[in-house]
Amino acid sequence: MIVDATHQILGRISSKIAKKLLDGEEVIVINAEKSIVTGDPDVIMKDFKQKIDRGDPHHGPFYPKTPDGIFRRAVRGMLPYKKPHGREAFKKLKVYVGNPKGLDGKMIAKNKKDIECRYLTLEKISKKLRG
Repeated sequence: MIVDATHQILGRISSKIAKKLLDGEEVIVINAEKSIVTGDPDVIMKDFKQKIDRGDPHHGPFYPKTPDGIFRRAVRGMLPYKKPHGREAFKKLKVYVGNPKGLDGKMIAKNKKDIECRYLTLEKISKKLRG
């Protein structure tokens, strides 16, 4: 299954992908950097910055700063990844920034047209986290 994450809400698309992975399907996500996180941009950035700063830089927990890493982490949070079937499901997920193979993906969740609140894309979040 190929999913296009363009203008789709991160949490909603992640939960649907997690269900597909647990059913045994392989899922390829393209345009991960264009998925959105809804809410006040200042609060979103504060939350992500707090996740990065948490813990020890040598011993973790480690939180990704790239759009594809943030997307994978969101899906991982919705899987029982500490159990064998959750780990196997997580291995079947491939996330790409952009569309490197020229694939056609489908939309599976609400998108930007359905929301009326403020939001940030994973691309903007990632750029702000990296400095």
